This record gives sequence, structure tokens and C-alpha cells, in this order.
Amino acid sequence: MPRNLASDPAHAGSRRSPWVAYASACAVAWLLYVLAGAEFQRGLWQLWQAVYQATLSLWPPMVLGVAVLPWVRRIQGGQGGTAAEVALHGVGAIAFGAAWQACDYAVSSLLYGHVYANVMLTQTVLWRAIWGVIAYAAIATAFTAWLQALRARAASLAAAQAESALARAELAVISGKLNPHFLFNTLNSLIALTRKDAKEAEAALMRFSGMLRYVLDTKRHASDRVTLGDEIEFVRDYLALESLRLGRRLRVDWQLDPETFADEIPPLSLQPLVENAIQHGIAPRVDGGRVGIRSARNLINRGLELSVEDDGAGCEPATLDDPAPARSGIGLTALRRRFALDYNGRARLQIRTQPGAGFRVDLWIPQ
Repeated sequence: MPRNLASDPAHAGSRRSPWVAYASACAVAWLLYVLAGAEFQRGLWQLWQAVYQATLSLWPPMVLGVAVLPWVRRIQGGQGGTAAEVALHGVGAIAFGAAWQACDYAVSSLLYGHVYANVMLTQTVLWRAIWGVIAYAAIATAFTAWLQALRARAASLAAAQAESALARAELAVISGKLNPHFLFNTLNSLIALTRKDAKEAEAALMRFSGMLRYVLDTKRHASDRVTLGDEIEFVRDYLALESLRLGRRLRVDWQLDPETFADEIPPLSLQPLVENAIQHGIAPRVDGGRVGIRSARNLINRGLELSVEDDGAGCEPATLDDPAPARSGIGLTALRRRFALDYNGRARLQIRTQPGAGFRVDLWIPQ
């Protein structure tokens, strides 16, 4: 057994489970022996005699079987090959049979004397040796299967932990792609604003400092959650900065359910979609356009539904599989990958678009 499992209190139940099964198997074997030897039609005395014979015959292998588990564990923990393991099991079977003979001889000598014990030893030595090998093989096989199942469980747990660590590392990389992308674009907007209105630029920088604090807070851990309300406030600040650049060309339609504001989402899940809509759907148009942001509670599964849409030019849905299409961007691609890793893959991202019909992204996040 691996040391980490042996010392882990959480696996105490796993350590006790073979002994419960072993005791149950011994009880069943003893009961079958009694039923095979009892003649109920001849009275209660025959039943007690069968109980006596079963107990006298089976107690040695039952007690000796307890020592088989550490022996099997030692064999499996060794560095020898299959031949070495077979040889060690052969030694174990011989030792088991010899110990069984010794126990029988000692009890017979104690109850009936040495003469009777010698006679019984002569008559039963061959059969005891055969049954010793059979009993050892059965007990060793059962303990071997249990130890292998325990190791398989430990390996599965280790694999799951490694996969989780890999996913967390990949989420951290994805988050690192989202944040610099957002910061770069926002700083470009602020630089452009300083050339037009220094006073407005100063106010915008104060707003931007609050946004930067939000982004840095989300960098503490890639799998942290934030409330939808906090993300909405962050998006409002971002839209306020974009409005300084785009003016009346940017129109925002909010359709938010206040009951969803306490729902938890991965940080920077909503802002990249809004940024994508502005960059590709609104900014290229002379007369601008509309960005719609919606949140709602799914009445069937109680999950959180979010959508971000624009009335821009849209695109062909087939181009979304292109690694560098006009509307994919770093934010949308990273968010798609993040949702594939997070929430055990249960969160969903769906894109609806057609040329001339705008672009819409629907999210469903379990709560």
C-alpha cells in the first residue's frame, strides 16, 4: 500500500474493509462446514458435534489467514519479477500449511494426548498440506485483488489531481491572455483621449485605476469567482471609457435581472464579449451601433444565462472555426477554452451570427 494512503485518515475505512470481508468469508465457510456435517434428523447432539468439528478444523486457517495480508503486501512491494513473486507465494503456502499442521497437532495433544496427535498427524499430513495450499491461494488471491484495487484507486486519484492541476495551470494561462489584452486596448483608448481632452482623460484615468484594481484582484487565482454584480460594474466602467472615445456612436441596451447579481462567474467572462462587440461590431461603422447585455435566470435548471450582442456586420458562422477570423479575437477564443475547462465542462458558450445580422454570444453558467 502506498504510504500516503496508509497514513491518510480518510482511508481508514478502506483499511478496515478487507477485515470485514475476511470475517464474513470465514463465517460463511464455518457455517457451510456446520451444515455439511450436521444431521438434523438425528437430533440436537449431532448439530453441536458439527459445530465442534467445524470450529476445531477451521480456526487455524482463519487465524493464520490474518498474517497473509502483510505477506502479500510485502511481496507486491518488492522489486522482484513474476518468478520471484511466484516463489515467495510458494514459500508462503508451505509455511501456511506447516503452521496449520502445527496448530492441529498442538490442540490434539492438549485435548487427547501425544499418541492421538501423532496418529492424526500421520493420517492427515498429506490432506492438510493440500488444503493448506488451497486455503493460502484463496486468501492470498483475495488480499492481492484488494491491494490492487486500492492501488488502482490511488492511481486514479493521482491522475485526477494531476489533470486538475493541469487544468488550473491552463486556466491561469488563459486568464493571462485575457487581462493584458484588455489592458492594452484600454490604454490605447486613454492615450487617444489625452490628445483631445486632458481633464476628461484625468477623470478617465481615475476610473481606469478602479478597473485595474479589479483586474489585479482577479489575478490572485485563475479559478476564483466573482459576483455578476461586480462584473457588471466593471463592464459599466469599461463602457464609460469607450463612450469617451466613441461618443454617441456607442449605444448600450441593458436587460439585467437583479436577482442574478449575486450569481458567481469566472472573472472577466463578460467584459471580453463586450469589448469584442465594440471593436468588431460598433467601432468600424461610421454611425456606430448598439450593444445589448442581458442576464436572466433559467427557469428549468436555475443556471445563469448571459448574452452580449451587437447589430454590426456579423460574419459567416463557418469562419468561427478559423484560427484567425475577423470576429474570434483573443478574448472570445480564450473564453471558449476556459469554459471547456471550468465547471467540469458544463458551462456553455454559443455564438449566433450571420452576415448583416449582427453577432451574439450566449453563455450558460451553472450555479
